[in-house]
Amino acid sequence: MRRTARAGTLLGMTQDTRGYAFETLAVHAGYEPDPLHGAVMPPVVMASTFAQPEPGKPLKYDYSRSGNPTRSALEAALAALEGGTCGFAFSSGCAAATTLLHALAPGDHVISGDDVYGGTFRLFDKVMKPFGIEASFVDLTDLAKLEAAIRPKTRFVWFETPTNPTLKLADIAAISAIAKARSVRVVVDNTFASPVLQRPLTLGADVVLHSTTKYINGHSDVVGGALITSDVQLCERIPFLQNAIGAVPSPMDCYLVMRGIKTLPVRMRAHVAGATELATRLAAHRGVSRVHYPGLPSHPQYELAKRQMSGPGGMISVELACDLDGSRRFLQALRIFALAESLGGVESLAEHPALMTHASIPVENRKALGISDSLVRLSVGIEHVDDLWRDLETALRAVG
Repeated sequence: MRRTARAGTLLGMTQDTRGYAFETLAVHAGYEPDPLHGAVMPPVVMASTFAQPEPGKPLKYDYSRSGNPTRSALEAALAALEGGTCGFAFSSGCAAATTLLHALAPGDHVISGDDVYGGTFRLFDKVMKPFGIEASFVDLTDLAKLEAAIRPKTRFVWFETPTNPTLKLADIAAISAIAKARSVRVVVDNTFASPVLQRPLTLGADVVLHSTTKYINGHSDVVGGALITSDVQLCERIPFLQNAIGAVPSPMDCYLVMRGIKTLPVRMRAHVAGATELATRLAAHRGVSRVHYPGLPSHPQYELAKRQMSGPGGMISVELACDLDGSRRFLQALRIFALAESLGGVESLAEHPALMTHASIPVENRKALGISDSLVRLSVGIEHVDDLWRDLETALRAVG
């Protein structure tokens, strides 16, 4: 029923994947039981090189940077989950983004959402700019601003939705329609939603980017990234860049991400249920001035969230009714929520964007985006919601 795909290609399934529910794809896509031993999980092929029957004619793989059976299985699974034709795995989300940006040429222009992960901002502003790739940071909730920002050399519109950390939503279908009319590709970072809650390719996007470190792996023990697309030209260009740049994941990391994928739908349901309940309770607490969560009617894009996503996600951003010192006391009083960067694992995490994940963004930019000293980001895990609430209540009392 399944066969392993070659490196960089997707599906790897002999039947049409459109006939399968997402939960079935999460368990089975990309791999069929090993024909030699019957193993139901893909073997971890640690080989760096592969024997060739004659010079220059490998059986399938020649060198693990170029392709590896374990990585091929992961890439096939990722493509199936996002509904794409080609999937590519990388050693981190930043590696995936950097590789895709190498498809551009000096003088090209990228429109980025103004509320992006600090590492993405750094990549555009500090790494690619010296090579002649210019980025404009635009509030993509305003489609008129998007249209005004497009130039003759604009090649990508690149954004997260929901954004990090203020959880703004961008209308993928509307942005894709505008971009396609100008022959501009759309790249959507789908890390916060995962393909369980949102599938950008079905809404018109050209490329989906993931930090597989987060929800897709889900266990805080792997750093990885991915690109998924159905664009014919990119399906040819990305594997060349993937091999040439070489920022590929190890076979063991690929195996661990595949293990995480199998429980992704179940985990996401738990994340959403917990986050929805905690967001509701936090919004009613006197120690909180505002809650950013797409599942609350108070969210500016609440209706878009219902239309575009099948659930509002497991991330909450909270503006505390305090100053920076109060935010520190809150974070240091938490016991179940670990004070740590990253997100999307089974365990709950809390962090301070201005001091941690978004510290690389200039202060004036952070203020304009609403990343204040009182903003705290919560990644809600799968622990019991009542235990998490008691932890938050205790921390809120510590603020004073």
